[in-house]
Amino acid sequence: MRIVKRENANIHKNTKNSISIEYDTKDNDINIAFVEINGRYPDNGKIINRKCKELIYVIDGTGTIFVENERFEIEKEDVILIEPNEKYYFEGILKMLPACYPAWTIEQVEFIHEE
Repeated sequence: MRIVKRENANIHKNTKNSISIEYDTKDNDINIAFVEINGRYPDNGKIINRKCKELIYVIDGTGTIFVENERFEIEKEDVILIEPNEKYYFEGILKMLPACYPAWTIEQVEFIHEE
């Protein structure tokens, strides 16, 4: 068993509109974070996770997730499952709890900047 206290979590300012608090459990199979978005994330373009599935619980707020060429309205208490290699981005005011399998790493994510 492992416990990661909030004071031991890593805070990252991802973009001008997003922060994340990553809880490092030292587990390669699964990890979790708290993410807050105030606007668009990423600031432009889209994201692709090349290896991990991302299961996201919306703690609070409302917004939109754009996956491939589809638009989905999301709100408090919704759950989103993003499969590997799906292109997506968010817009809105959202507090979310994403869990990733296998554990999310910066090496497996790709930011696609589109015109």
